[in-house]
Amino acid sequence: MSEKLKKASEIIKGRTASGEYKNQYCVLAQEDLDGHLTAAVITPSTSDGIRQLTFCSGIGSNWAKRAERDNRAAVCFSSEEYSITLRGKLEILTDDASKQENWYSSLENHFSGADDPNYCVLRFTTEKYKLFVDWEETEGSL
Repeated sequence: MSEKLKKASEIIKGRTASGEYKNQYCVLAQEDLDGHLTAAVITPSTSDGIRQLTFCSGIGSNWAKRAERDNRAAVCFSSEEYSITLRGKLEILTDDASKQENWYSSLENHFSGADDPNYCVLRFTTEKYKLFVDWEETEGSL
């Protein structure tokens, strides 16, 4: 793995719900139910470098409905120092192990617990990336 990919992976990990950065969010873009692009801020729950990210949502949420209709998505992490854009696919996970593994305390504002039947996990798997890290741009496929 290149140094740029390693650094991007560290940045993403720091921006997850358990990460050390203050701004633990990114932008998730999808096609909406009317066929138009839409993007909104969301907190990543976990990451496996740039390869996979998870997000927590509700079964009936727009996030999940859009992923069910069209699983293509893009994720962007940015600051004054970097821009990490990932393109890939989303899948909806409802198994108990995934829900437990991705649960974090702020979700208590939305769900009764990790066993809430309305709670689900969206797993994003990266296919392509474009990075601007350390003032250098690189792109590729996984």
